[in-house]
Amino acid sequence: MKKSIFFIALLISIASCSSTQSTLKNTDDNAPNLTLSKDNAFVITEYSKDKKYGYDKDYPINIFFNNTVNETINQQRFFNALTGPSGEAITYTKLENCCPFPTKRSELGAGFLDVYEVKWAGQKKPIILYLNIYEKGILMVPVGLSLKK
Repeated sequence: MKKSIFFIALLISIASCSSTQSTLKNTDDNAPNLTLSKDNAFVITEYSKDKKYGYDKDYPINIFFNNTVNETINQQRFFNALTGPSGEAITYTKLENCCPFPTKRSELGAGFLDVYEVKWAGQKKPIILYLNIYEKGILMVPVGLSLKK
């Protein structure tokens, strides 16, 4: 009986802490499917003009590609396509997961954003980008970065 009461209390506390409304502003289920280059990089053709794109947790870079079984492959494919603003090689490090949101593309019904620090030679301060592996959207180069040639 005590286990049942504890389990019910746990479910209630979890439900009260999670939101049923997504705060993500740039998801688009009608966005074209992402494609890969021969270099295992996503093919990106657009540059974002929005300074929030990728830099704000409500405007993450949506890198959903077929499935989310391998939780890091899509991040690698995204970063493989990018350079610093003048063509510098970039390095990236995952800092944390944050910002839970509801999604139909997760067995749990919720997803988390991946927070990455991005650096390149000559940079004054690393940038922080938010990536979303669960939702689709138009994939673009964030302000301040460039595409590999």
